[in-house]
Amino acid sequence: MVGFITLIGCGGTLAWTNPSMQAYRLYAADQLVELATEKLCEQQGLPMVLRLWIQNCPELIAAQRPAFASSVEQFSERLNLGLFSIYTTKVGGQNVLPTLRLPDYQVTTLAVAGHFLPLSTRTDSGRLE
Repeated sequence: MVGFITLIGCGGTLAWTNPSMQAYRLYAADQLVELATEKLCEQQGLPMVLRLWIQNCPELIAAQRPAFASSVEQFSERLNLGLFSIYTTKVGGQNVLPTLRLPDYQVTTLAVAGHFLPLSTRTDSGRLE
């Protein structure tokens, strides 16, 4: 009987702490800022002309966090299994300039007990060939 009550209590706790889409939006926006900063600023993903023009690339990308957050829900699917959720987000692929395409980015994330754990991530370079 104690085991059953413990099991019900644990299940109820997991269901109660299953992160919402709003929490996922904030988490995913932070992840997109990190990814874009790494790909565009740190790995010299921008064309030379843009690198000369943009003075503080990481700050410029960080300023886009609200835009990333608002678009995450549009590009994400949630599979709510009660005790936990699985989110799949697919973004990118748009042409920004004739020779620059935003990288395709797909991530599958497990949301459980108020935390997010990436299960798989796939990205491409974002360059047109």
